[in-house]
Amino acid sequence: MDNQSTAQSLISLVISLAFYAYMAYALMVLADKTKTPNSWMAWVPLLNAFLMVKIAGKSYWWILLFIIPLVNIVCAVIIWMEIAKRRNKPSWVGLLVLIPLVNLVIPGYLAFSE
Repeated sequence: MDNQSTAQSLISLVISLAFYAYMAYALMVLADKTKTPNSWMAWVPLLNAFLMVKIAGKSYWWILLFIIPLVNIVCAVIIWMEIAKRRNKPSWVGLLVLIPLVNLVIPGYLAFSE
């Protein structure tokens, strides 16, 4: 591996970790604001999906829907719509997770807005 590809890999890793930290922190704040227990689960891969389902007020059985292709997209939209409702925002905000790059802003908007 040459120095350029090593640098690119390192930059990619740092950006990926920054996005993960942002999403985990936003999910933890959402859990705290909705009084959902175990907000620490936001930082653990896979457990954060369970936390999202609980924040939305859904049963843990919804996790199984994330395994089914295409159904997982509909399920994610429904989950984010419910999270938006729990934060007293319009439910259509959950539909915005379908738009690339906007879907990175939505968790922060729901977590950090009043």
